[in-house]
Amino acid sequence: MASGWNKWGLVGQHEMRIQRATKQYEAWLGEQTAVIAADLEVKHQQMAAGVFPFLRATFYRWAQVWPEVCQSLVSAPQVLAVGDLHVENFGTWRDAEGRLIWGINDFDETAPLPYTHDLVRLATSALLAIEAGHLSLAGHAACEAICKGYREGLQAGGRPIVLEAEHGWLRAAAMTEERAPKAFWAKLTSLTTVQNKGDWQDARDALELLLPEPHPAYRVVHRLAGLGSLGRQRWVALAEWQGGQIAREAKALLPSAVYWAAKQQPGKIAYKTILRRAVRASDPFVRPQGRWVIRRLAPDCSRVELAALAADRDETRLLTAMGWETANTHLGTPDAAPAILDDFERQPDGWLHSAAKAMAQAVTYDYEDWRAEKHEKQ
Repeated sequence: MASGWNKWGLVGQHEMRIQRATKQYEAWLGEQTAVIAADLEVKHQQMAAGVFPFLRATFYRWAQVWPEVCQSLVSAPQVLAVGDLHVENFGTWRDAEGRLIWGINDFDETAPLPYTHDLVRLATSALLAIEAGHLSLAGHAACEAICKGYREGLQAGGRPIVLEAEHGWLRAAAMTEERAPKAFWAKLTSLTTVQNKGDWQDARDALELLLPEPHPAYRVVHRLAGLGSLGRQRWVALAEWQGGQIAREAKALLPSAVYWAAKQQPGKIAYKTILRRAVRASDPFVRPQGRWVIRRLAPDCSRVELAALAADRDETRLLTAMGWETANTHLGTPDAAPAILDDFERQPDGWLHSAAKAMAQAVTYDYEDWRAEKHEKQ
């Protein structure tokens, strides 16, 4: 199947099949951190489950392929970008004032990239979500909504999306029974305590940094969450405190796969920088700390999957809000807005839809190759 790459005009390292790229990336991953092999196997299984989860699980492959498929967009103005942006990398949290905020949920793959990168990846994820039946609007309409939100966000200078003012519709869409406290805590507390304390001792100081003082008695569990980060260590401290459950998570923090794909020495991890600079009502419980990113887990402080959104959601407004929040993040790059807006307005009509369709085809090709080989081995 490798010859199929010819239709994309890909050359050099990008001709390699997804199996080889995955093996090489995971070897690099093992050089950066302790890898949980069983979690990688779960990831491999999920990669064969559907093209949308495949996209979420394989940012490393995206980072290899997108510069070749979208060559005309690579020279666009650069920002400190999200990297692994997609329609399920959004969630809610409480800011320092206790207000409920909606926005981008994590920045594991943050790196300097053209602003177009995040928009194309977000739009591609929307097209694949439509194909999978998770969204119902037309592909071109999804891309137009993202562009509208992004342009308006840049022009306005950005603004955090606070779900207690004019965004009541988004609050209603996000805070459904799927995220009810009873179900959330039942799932989390059912996880088995890690018996070997040596497994998570490196994360102990990070976990305890966010626990109340004096520290309550707690137990540590291993949590499977997300797709792209599967294989990294992810530990959760669970405790009873003042009449209820609390949870704190530590996840291994690594350089972006962008550096692996470009065969560069890993650059500085920019998680803290992007949080500080973005137009954002920040979660005071999210902190990069040494080799970890730590956060509070709670029913209203977590990522929101499309399946958990209200059935009667306004998908056009939802994708417009995603475009706006992407602008909020890109505005954290000093003085970038004028150059971005100038370049954005120069793009031809339908440019984002065209680029997203090309990337969706490339991702689908890799997914089918991966799934076919998985089935052959079973």
